[in-house]
Amino acid sequence: MGKMKKYRFTGVLLIALVIFSCASWQQNYGKLIRLPQSQNEVTIQDLIEKWEDYNIYYSDKYDGFDARSPLGIMFDPKNNDTALVGDRWKKVEDQKTLIEMTRWIYPTTQYEPWLSKILGPDGRFYGYLYYSYGFATLKVVDDNTMYVFNLDEPREEGYGDSLN
Repeated sequence: MGKMKKYRFTGVLLIALVIFSCASWQQNYGKLIRLPQSQNEVTIQDLIEKWEDYNIYYSDKYDGFDARSPLGIMFDPKNNDTALVGDRWKKVEDQKTLIEMTRWIYPTTQYEPWLSKILGPDGRFYGYLYYSYGFATLKVVDDNTMYVFNLDEPREEGYGDSLN
């Protein structure tokens, strides 16, 4: 009976360790909340119309400036004390380019884009992300900065097939 208690204790200890590890890991990561397309929520059209209120960045399929291959667009509000950063995100300089990019996300990814709020682990608002494919990884860098990793590219047809 003593061995059984020892194994049970070890099992409970391992489960507690895994739960604690996951909880502490999530403390540094942001989350996305997908916004429904309703009249009460912010829409991509609202963001386009008020584009001057945001620092706007895009991630593209290629590692260069190409308004016709965006994977996603990030909106960082200018009027708050938070900042969104990322190594491969490029600044959008004008409204015309922003409009063009929103139209090219679907042809680039073949998935319908959606708008999400970017929140910190504590629920603090950082901005918006308009994208259509894959996971977005968001990591808190300091008290006011969220690092947004580059977006995933959709897989090509036949990806992973053997070459014969």
